[in-house]
Amino acid sequence: MSKQRVLTGITTTGTPHLGNYVGAIRPAIRSSERDDAQSFYFLADYHALIKCQDPEQVHQSTREIAATWLALGLNTDKAVFYRQSDIPEIPELCWLLTCMAAKGLMNRAHAYKAAVAANMEAGEDPDFGVTMGLYSYPVLMAADILMFNANEVPVGKDQIQHVEMARDIAARFNHHYGDHFVLPEAKVDDHVAVLQGLDGRKMSKSYNNTIPLFLPEKKLKKHINKIKTNLLEPGDPKDPDDSTVFQIWQAFATPEQTDEMRTAFAEGIAWGEAKKQLFELVNGQLGEARERYEALLANPTHIEEVLQAGAEKARKESREFIGKLREAVGIRPIR
Repeated sequence: MSKQRVLTGITTTGTPHLGNYVGAIRPAIRSSERDDAQSFYFLADYHALIKCQDPEQVHQSTREIAATWLALGLNTDKAVFYRQSDIPEIPELCWLLTCMAAKGLMNRAHAYKAAVAANMEAGEDPDFGVTMGLYSYPVLMAADILMFNANEVPVGKDQIQHVEMARDIAARFNHHYGDHFVLPEAKVDDHVAVLQGLDGRKMSKSYNNTIPLFLPEKKLKKHINKIKTNLLEPGDPKDPDDSTVFQIWQAFATPEQTDEMRTAFAEGIAWGEAKKQLFELVNGQLGEARERYEALLANPTHIEEVLQAGAEKARKESREFIGKLREAVGIRPIR
């Protein structure tokens, strides 16, 4: 029985934060240890160019995200870990798929529709500021997925549409040129937490409300102390289900620790004490990985070597596969 293929991409536009860790990195690293699956994890630096035109930020983010995955224990002997831009067959496949992608399908992409709606509300031309990178983003994502014929693509609910679009494009290609692509399935894990940020909204770089994953101890404590809380005094019962402090606690704690903190909330734990305990919990779990992360950042040559080794593993497949696809569409030597 062939292994299920699982693929995840990480856009290189910022510093990894607790929300990235809980929502994507931690479950992905656990999944990579499955004996029934082959995992592909990549740094999506071409995707980063869609929304970030700061070369140094893209470069620094690539280094930080690669170091994060390695520091947290990704086994690169089992998983294929690579940088998107090191696989030239991906943009080539993107073009083959672009020629199969219906414009009407692209018009329905959430990101494009949101940009158009914002422009209309501001009284601008509907396509003001919309690049072809933003518009055709789903096709590049389809190329990422279909290049390695991934069966499962773990995503948040906001990304399900892109996996469905990849299926549509793949099915159309298969109809025209024969069965070359597996139709991927979006996998949403409802047990994975979507963390709230410092202000109570979803933790996101775009809201500037994140807690970076590998902050030094003092800065981590300072960030946790900034978490927005209500004005309830010590001794007043507090609602854990309406608390960012409790939500982050739950994402790191055991079931027993979660029950204990729920009881403490009911008994009116002071916010300062709750944040102190949260800091100790998070810091205790991330301390060793933080040391490995800092050592990796100090040795960028090693990070690059790991990425190049991963790219070579990936290209063993992508070179052969793109050759078959070229042949299928009629791009082949004249004989």
